[in-house]
Order: sequence, then structure tokens, then C-alpha cells
Amino acid sequence: AAAKGSKRPELDLIALALRGKTAGFEKVIKMIDEMVVNLKNEQVADDSKKQYCDAQLDQSEDTQKQQEQSIADSEKAIEEAEGLLETLAAEIKALTAGIKALDKAVVDATDQRKEANEEFKALIAADSTAKEVLGWAKNRLNKFYNPKMYTAPPKRELSEEESITVNMGGTLAPPLPPAASAALNGVIAMIDLLVKDLDKEMQEAEVSEKDAQSDYETMMEDAGNKRAADSTLLTEKEGTKADTEEALETEKGKKAETSKELMGTMKYISGLHGECDWLLKYFEARKEARTSE
Repeated sequence: AAAKGSKRPELDLIALALRGKTAGFEKVIKMIDEMVVNLKNEQVADDSKKQYCDAQLDQSEDTQKQQEQSIADSEKAIEEAEGLLETLAAEIKALTAGIKALDKAVVDATDQRKEANEEFKALIAADSTAKEVLGWAKNRLNKFYNPKMYTAPPKRELSEEESITVNMGGTLAPPLPPAASAALNGVIAMIDLLVKDLDKEMQEAEVSEKDAQSDYETMMEDAGNKRAADSTLLTEKEGTKADTEEALETEKGKKAETSKELMGTMKYISGLHGECDWLLKYFEARKEARTSE
């Protein structure tokens, strides 16, 4: 009765042997023992296969998760690297433009300083010449109308004509009338005032020139320091950019390789499911059926 409807040929043979009484009891027992061994071996095979399936699926699914996480990490690293490269490119562009503008400003400032210095020298030369002319005119007036204030030029050898004049007792200019003397004094005072104005103008120009030169030297020093600092920073950023580009390419290669490995893992898992799903689904039922047999 236990063998009725059984799908196992061993049970059918045993049932036939028992009904037909054509085989001895020992043969039936032997057939039963063989069936038990077969059932045990089948169960051992199922246990082993289940253990294999469980282990491989767990391991493969863990590998899949790790690979997916690695790809996600690579995508994040790639995004960050691309963002950093964009920032670095903008900073490098700004630094390069800043250095170029600074160099132009230095050239312009140098040209302006040279031009201002030439103007200063021209002013000093012109004012000095004017002072000499005014001094000469004042001294010339004093020679004829105020000899006590006259400053004689360095002695020189007289010409024949000048010697004759001196030897014959050359005459001095006649004394000026009071009105003319007052006018002369006014002229000399005006010459003195002009000389004083020239001295003031020259002094102010010298102070202005000194301050401008000092400001220029300070600006040049500051510009040199800034250019050196910006150039150093530019070199650092260009180095960082090169390193980031290399790291980006490495990360892209890593992502591509991991993606390829992930496809292999998923294909392997799909094969495992095709091989193991039926066994895992009916494992307990098959085990219970063997026990009942």
C-alpha cells in the first residue's frame, strides 16, 4: 500500500516481490537495504548540493554587493575629480590672467616713472638755467649801479682792447637818480622773488620725485612678491590638476574593470539560480518524502 502510486521503481519491485512471493524474504530485505542506501546517498547528494548552492549564492551575492559599492564609490570619486578639475581650471585661468595683468601694470608703471623722471630732470635743468640767467642779470645790474653787491667773475687775461680801456681809466656808469634807483631796486627784488620761486619749485619737485621714486620701488617690490607667490601657487595648482587628471583616468579604468567583473558575477549568479533554485525550493519536500519512504 505504501508503494501505491510511487514514483520510485525500487518500491514497485519490492511490492511485486511481496505480492508474487517469487522471491525469498532475504531478497526483499536486500532490496529494501539497497533502496535505503540509495535514499541516503541521494539525501547526501542533495545536502552537499544545497550546501554548495547556499555558499556560492551567498559568496556571489556578497561579491556583487562589493562590486556595486565599488562602482558607486568610483562614480562619486569621478564626479568629485571632475568638479575639482573644473575649479582648478578656473583658478589657473584667473591666476594666469592676474600674472599677465600684473606684468603689464609693472611695465606701464616703469614707463610712467621714466617719463616723470625725465620731466623732473628737465624741470631742474630749466629752473637751474633760469636761476643762472637771473643771477647773471642781477649781478650785471649791480656791477654798474650797485658795485658793492657786484660779484666779479674769476680773473682772466684781458684782451688788448680791454687793456686799453682800463689803462685809459674807463668810466663807471653815472649814479642813478632816486626814481631810477628805486626802479632798479624793484627790478632786483623781482629777480630775487623769481629766484625764490624757482628754488621753491625745484625743492617741491625734488620732494615729489623722491616720494614718487619711493612709491615706485615699493610697488615694484610688492609686485615682485605677488608675482612670485602667484607663480608658486600656479605651479602647485597645475601639479594638482595633473595629479587629479591621472587619478580620474585611473578611477575610470577601475570603474570599467569592476563593471566588467560585475557583469561576470551577475551571469554566474544567474547560472547558479538555474542550477540551484529547483533544489532549494523542493529540498525540504524531497527530504521529507525520502524519510516517509
